Amino acid sequence: MIFKRRDPKPTLKALADFLWPRGGWTRAFHYIKHRMRRLPDSPERIARGIWAGVFVTFTPLFGLHFVFAALLARLMKGNIVAALMATFVGNPLTFVFIALSSLKTGHLILGTELAEGELRALSRKFGDAGSDLWQNFIAIFTRAEMDWSGLAIFSRDVFYPYLIGGIIPGLVCSTVAYYMMVPLLRAYQKRRRGIIKAKFEALKQKTAERAEAKRRAEEKKGSVSDG
Repeated sequence: MIFKRRDPKPTLKALADFLWPRGGWTRAFHYIKHRMRRLPDSPERIARGIWAGVFVTFTPLFGLHFVFAALLARLMKGNIVAALMATFVGNPLTFVFIALSSLKTGHLILGTELAEGELRALSRKFGDAGSDLWQNFIAIFTRAEMDWSGLAIFSRDVFYPYLIGGIIPGLVCSTVAYYMMVPLLRAYQKRRRGIIKAKFEALKQKTAERAEAKRRAEEKKGSVSDG
């Protein structure tokens, strides 16, 4: 492949770069913001894509955020690339806020309480659920017994409250992002069109000046020949 790396990046290095990009998350954020503003689409469609991406980050569908952001953006007639970029709102720096707000809201709606240390045990419960899924898949082809205890605990204590509770903060944050981005995108695109127009006019003027200079040179050369 043309764009394949000559020196494949080690798995641990790739994981580290994902969790903490080269240059830090601030630089990554500015890069994504810059790329998003330059998308060739209307401000409203781009903002609808951003809405979809931000909303999906408040769901516990880890590993599927890209898929659901793209589907939601398509359903909303938003920009799919903007939706995929907006999922990076969910990153190691914002995860605590997103998870805590979603879980607390979910437990509040369900009339339950967020157990002390629940957030710290979140990764362990995700691991237990994943282990259950894998072992039960293996059990289909072997004599091993299926055990759904880890998945059941995860579903009751984490997934269901997270899924229900993520709706409200997800709606709030995505809607705020939409109404912030529309005027910003519109202003940026207007300014960019002005810059492009100014460059075009400058190029047009420069071309006209060159043509005029060439014409004068040819006239001077012709008058010298006549003389």
